[in-house]
Amino acid sequence: MNNFKKLFGLGLIVGVASTSSCQQNAKNTNAETSDTSKKSKYLSQPLISEIYTADPSAHVFDGKIYIYPSHDIEAGTPENDNGDHFDMRDYHVLSMDSINGKVTDHGVALSVKDIPWAGRQLWAPDAAFKNGTYYLYFPVKDKNDVFRIGVATSKNPAGPFKAEPKPIEGSFSIDPAVFTDTDGSTYMYYGGIWGGQLQRWNNGKYDANGSKTDSQKENESALTAKVVRLSQNMLGFDEPVKDVVILDENGKPLLTKDHDRRFFEGAWMHKYNGKYYFTYSTGDTHLLASAIGDSPYGPFKYQGTFMNPVEGWTTHHSIIEIKGKWYIFYHDTQLSGKTHLRNIKVTELTHNADGTIALIEPMKK
Repeated sequence: MNNFKKLFGLGLIVGVASTSSCQQNAKNTNAETSDTSKKSKYLSQPLISEIYTADPSAHVFDGKIYIYPSHDIEAGTPENDNGDHFDMRDYHVLSMDSINGKVTDHGVALSVKDIPWAGRQLWAPDAAFKNGTYYLYFPVKDKNDVFRIGVATSKNPAGPFKAEPKPIEGSFSIDPAVFTDTDGSTYMYYGGIWGGQLQRWNNGKYDANGSKTDSQKENESALTAKVVRLSQNMLGFDEPVKDVVILDENGKPLLTKDHDRRFFEGAWMHKYNGKYYFTYSTGDTHLLASAIGDSPYGPFKYQGTFMNPVEGWTTHHSIIEIKGKWYIFYHDTQLSGKTHLRNIKVTELTHNADGTIALIEPMKK
């Protein structure tokens, strides 16, 4: 009888343990299935998960891919239309030997505390190489809370970079994108409405009490990006700043009310078959659009959307060619589900036979 009780008790314990183990295995399997299912929703997976990254500006230097992204952090700042919750404080440079290769984080390349004139918010940067030097261009609010564009230099594409003591004279707003043409001339495209403050420079001077969104003139030409040739030393502007004019199918500038097509932020430039491709974000409609021109100054004829909305409010990109193929670097919020904590990705980009860019669906249907 006692032996029976012992055996029965032992069997009960083994049974419970076995059931518990099965339940735990089921939970693990369900979690793995859920994670796999979630990943399958996305066209591409994050390039790095140790830190949050966004706004990737990619370049090929000496056959290697270098990425200059924003470094998102949880700053505890409430979300608003000014973008105060994007309170980034430094930049990390990433590199890859190939598109599918390992991503190396080279650590802090530049910090806001090392920029003499800076106040807060290091937003989307870009980089260039010339004169044996690497140049990092960055937007940051000055001590009066006005966005300016600065430049820092290094002999190494991964940094660290040393900032110039003052912002670029005549610069304002955000999202510098630097393009060097085949003749060696280098241009900067920049600007962004809403939190990027472009609308507050409508009369050539900053208006602290200006519109918080756009020009608010719905039936007039939309505010647009700026373009300027850089000086030979890459530290300043070589000419007056010009508007990037984007024309519709009738040759007319896009209007403020045309939210699906007009410029919002996130400019980029690449050259393909002798044509200049100005690409950008439409912001509050979350599209990436393209426009093509015969000159780096434009005008550019609107061609259409080439990337549909990603997960998250913002969308920002860069485009490079390497080993005969074109790629787009972009970001979404797969890792965090939060607009201000993003992760960068990459996928192939294709130019159609007619010169337009094939549509990319970042979320699988």
